[in-house]
Amino acid sequence: MPDWLDPRPWLPLAQHATADDVERALCTSTPDESTLAALLSTTAATSFMEPMARKAQILTREHFGRTIGLYVPLYLSDYCCNGCVYCGFASDRQQQRHCLTHAEICAELAAIEQDGFEEILLLTGERMPQADFAYLRGAVSEAASRFHLVTIEVFPMITEEYHQLAAEGCTGLSIYQETYDPVRYLELHRWGPKRDYTNRLEAPGRALAGGLRSAGLGSLLGLNDPLFEMLALYRHARHLQRTHWQAGVALAFPRIRPQAGNWQPPHPVGERELLQILLAFRIVCPDTPLTLSTRERPGFRDGVAGLAVNKMSIGSRTTVGGYARNAEEGIGQFIISDDRGISAFLTALSGKGLQPVFKNCESVYRNVT
Repeated sequence: MPDWLDPRPWLPLAQHATADDVERALCTSTPDESTLAALLSTTAATSFMEPMARKAQILTREHFGRTIGLYVPLYLSDYCCNGCVYCGFASDRQQQRHCLTHAEICAELAAIEQDGFEEILLLTGERMPQADFAYLRGAVSEAASRFHLVTIEVFPMITEEYHQLAAEGCTGLSIYQETYDPVRYLELHRWGPKRDYTNRLEAPGRALAGGLRSAGLGSLLGLNDPLFEMLALYRHARHLQRTHWQAGVALAFPRIRPQAGNWQPPHPVGERELLQILLAFRIVCPDTPLTLSTRERPGFRDGVAGLAVNKMSIGSRTTVGGYARNAEEGIGQFIISDDRGISAFLTALSGKGLQPVFKNCESVYRNVT
């Protein structure tokens, strides 16, 4: 683990913070690792949830208003050669695999367009013959001809490949380290290219150097000690913000969900703990987009919308395809929890005085020079 990422110097504070530590964290105007550690405390900070929520909401409204950005994920392929113990796409899962043809991609994109989305996230498993770089580049090009904002959540690539995707209209990527603990990482990733910890860790930097405008980071909650993971996530984000200061960084907080294989997380994170994490990150990263997917149940998502979270997916399918057919076949990469239709979700946002945002940029601004 590189020094710029290592969270261990701040773990004792996160584990043993006092009420005074939390109060100082809430009052500081220059938040840092110590601030986050105090706010993540499993002892003292749990008594400060209400003041944390008030401050988080003030900061969210100051930087994002009452808006919630919306996006939709599209799974292009579930072929994979990795042995991730927690993933429904792992190569030892016995299931029928599928990769969308060009015609199927067009049908899926057309169905998503009808729902009004302007931001789409394209996903695949590992780089495979069925879904290699040329395939991904073609899918990005097709999506960019229809949507103003196209991002990817796929296999790590070299800088030149990211540059080519940017030229096709890709504006950003999400790539989660899953766990920042190198030892735990090797235990969870039993075989395949994803077993290379450093290659994955450095992929967001390569993407930003290659011309993508934003990088989404995250750690899969449940795989390892959440205090370690969240402090490392914060350090990763700050490192990218220092080294690629012209680009944007966003953070996501996915939790393990039931999946093919039914693997059980050794460090489960409950809703109250997740809420504390979201509030703490909004306080220490006031202008950073925080994302929450349909992994979480409707009531929880409604509660944190506009409180700390400013971006969400809705109407998601985690199987390959599913939008044009309007049906799920199998459980996909994982089972979603918020399966509401778009109309019901928008009604919930409206009831809280929040404004859904389907479009926040024009495609002309994604041109690469």
